[in-house]
Amino acid sequence: MSAISISRPRIVVLLIVAGIVLTSFILTSDHHGYWGAFDETMGNSRLTQKSAADDLLLERLAIIFPINKNTDMQFYRNTWLREYLYPVCDWSEPGCKIVCNKESTYHTLDEKTFCFSKEMKHFKDKEFFIKLDDDSFVDRDYVLELMRTYKGWKKPVYISDHTRFNDPANKDTLHLVRYGNGKFYMFNYNLVKCLDTAFTYEHRPRNEDAVFGGMVRSGCGENNVEFVQENDDKIWHKEYKSKNKYIDLAFIKNH
Repeated sequence: MSAISISRPRIVVLLIVAGIVLTSFILTSDHHGYWGAFDETMGNSRLTQKSAADDLLLERLAIIFPINKNTDMQFYRNTWLREYLYPVCDWSEPGCKIVCNKESTYHTLDEKTFCFSKEMKHFKDKEFFIKLDDDSFVDRDYVLELMRTYKGWKKPVYISDHTRFNDPANKDTLHLVRYGNGKFYMFNYNLVKCLDTAFTYEHRPRNEDAVFGGMVRSGCGENNVEFVQENDDKIWHKEYKSKNKYIDLAFIKNH
């Protein structure tokens, strides 16, 4: 049987083609993250490190969550929010982190805002705070993204969908104050430190979130605050819709 002979130029061509194919495979696998399929240990290690870093970051978060007798706490305890919730309750009861001893009505919501704002000043182990309505929900990865971006920020940071409050009756205190939408606003401890919790105004009651903005303007000065526009696509108010899921978060009218 005669040996099969391959010319030297043909060998060179074959080696070049093999090199191109191998290089293409390596680059494609790296781009698409295929290596995790071949080395499960390496992939799991990266995920574990990222998860541990995220957990440490979230330990610096407090979600201020004003509730009333109609709030479904079980729903929120079943979500990622559960470990970071600081419920603001009317009266002392299990699970409450902030107690205001005042029954929540439309006429007392601004007082409740003063109550939790004073308490937050004692939370020196927290760097970030979210004030969240009980008919709202927020994406966890979005919160982590904001925390990574503004971690260690020197200025007071105030993240929300901001607007101006029209209140000619309180011309010197609340009129044209800049404040965040109550469904969600996020801020750092530097903002908490300068909040003017002794802020006063007349003609109560007033929008509780505008009152928070009044505390910011009075104590921090609007020019000293980093106002950041929220991403509404990551915050669901009254309803959650995504792919084939629809959840109604609104208040049930017959309660």
